[in-house]
Amino acid sequence: MILSEGRSMGVALPGRDGSPGPLRDLLSVPALAGAVFGAAVELAAIVAAVALYPSGMGEERPSAGARAAVPDGTVSLPDLSVDSPVLLVHGLCSNRAIFHVMRRGLRQAGFRRVTVLNYSWLTDDVRSAARLLADEVERICESSGHERVQVIGHSLGGVIARYYVQRMGGDARVHTLVTLGAPHRGTLAARVPLPLRAIRQLRPGSEVLTELTEPAPGCGTRFVAFHSDLDELILPAANARLVHPDLQVRNVRVRAVGHVTLPLHHGVVGEICRTLREARVSEPLAAA
Repeated sequence: MILSEGRSMGVALPGRDGSPGPLRDLLSVPALAGAVFGAAVELAAIVAAVALYPSGMGEERPSAGARAAVPDGTVSLPDLSVDSPVLLVHGLCSNRAIFHVMRRGLRQAGFRRVTVLNYSWLTDDVRSAARLLADEVERICESSGHERVQVIGHSLGGVIARYYVQRMGGDARVHTLVTLGAPHRGTLAARVPLPLRAIRQLRPGSEVLTELTEPAPGCGTRFVAFHSDLDELILPAANARLVHPDLQVRNVRVRAVGHVTLPLHHGVVGEICRTLREARVSEPLAAA
């Protein structure tokens, strides 16, 4: 359940319901029932994600919305009213299969150009993954004829996309960045003793996350950050909120939705579709 939205032109604000209520409210029967149900759904989502993982391996087929060549050899440009491309970025130990519900929802909402950056889950650095993202965005802009794209990043994918936008000039290409359970302020779960540098970069106070706290004046991308009170991988859960004085941010709080469930949750998908529809006709086409 989506509880509230905090809107800010610069600083993310708490939702309209304000700060969390007293402990007795958090331990109420409805809240506990919701948490139990959300945990059960999360377990089912994890099982589904594992089962679907093999289907997300390998190269993706070109999007049906790509520009088509006409008989004279030129390329047909989409009409200005056609939606801008949407690029999805998965998290660690995942691939494009995690977005099967998201893709279907976006396409039903009218977004015909939906692709996934299927980077290796063994990626060892947020920065190198961000460079892959930059290359993919340029390819999409060239093939679609649009100057900017919409990006949705789940977990580590949200941090990768944010790094590209803030630190690599990606705000010139990304109109809206939606993050789902992204550890913007790090997560204590990243303190597990695993050798991947990308995991260490998600620890609170890491070099990468410190870079993202630096000034970003004039950043032209708008941000929407979904965070859940039942996110078992973002510790504390509030660290998935995005707070930065130079960014245009809307934080969206979701109740009783686990980390893996976030990109599969129909309510979350519906809210993302509504958010992106606001911008779907506002992006100019690139010069031919």
